[in-house]
Amino acid sequence: MQSKVLTHPPLREFAERAVTFFSADARFTGLLAGGSAISRNVDAYSDLDLILVVREESRAEVLAQRRELAERLGPLLYAFTGEHVREPRLLICLYGSPILHVDLKFITLADLAHRVEDPLVLWDRDGSMAEHLSRNTARWPDREPEWFEERVWVWLHYGATKLGRGELLEVIDLLAALRSMVLGPMVMRRMGVDQRGVRRLEALSPELAGRLATTLGAHSREACATALRQALQLYLELREDRPPTNRRPTHEAEVQAYLDSVLAGVSKPLATE
Repeated sequence: MQSKVLTHPPLREFAERAVTFFSADARFTGLLAGGSAISRNVDAYSDLDLILVVREESRAEVLAQRRELAERLGPLLYAFTGEHVREPRLLICLYGSPILHVDLKFITLADLAHRVEDPLVLWDRDGSMAEHLSRNTARWPDREPEWFEERVWVWLHYGATKLGRGELLEVIDLLAALRSMVLGPMVMRRMGVDQRGVRRLEALSPELAGRLATTLGAHSREACATALRQALQLYLELREDRPPTNRRPTHEAEVQAYLDSVLAGVSKPLATE
């Protein structure tokens, strides 16, 4: 069992308790750990990503009992399923004493063929889990340059319209979405790592994190205008790393002209490098 990689004692103790509990239930064939456990980046602020491998014939029954099973693992404070992240197999839990975030994902052996990372095997009923994992390769769902290009101009225009109307909270939300879905992943791409939004970016590259910080904005028209301009400039710079095939210079010029017209009424555009 590889629970020793969980150097934070509450995480390790919870994982060991989970192994004891699920190994006694014949419906389960394995317990895996994902997330920070894989990269050995566990600390006092980490959550615990547990993957429960269920026999195919027991899947429906187990899914119906997810909360009851979670309650058997410790003092469960709150729990909800992961439809908001398009993962209904996931039960997101918050435990107490000590307080601990634990994700319980219930899958079958066949589901391992389609995974975004190679998990650690914490427990394996028949010793075949590693062999099953070796049959397929994990693939993080990185976005192609064309995905960013088709969306960023629509989203920049949206931000400009909200700024023009004075809906600053909407602009701030839009900027956060741009960092999470476009700029952050493109920064990760530049560093040659999986496109995980802005996760741990301050540690991975303080310089690039600082660049992204210029797109934060604040609750003022001037700050939002500056942040939108910085977001555009950063996108254009990062785009050069892998130019998309669906660039439409005439179309993007039209969007930029609209953005400039809105920003001109708020603050002077920043000089283009």
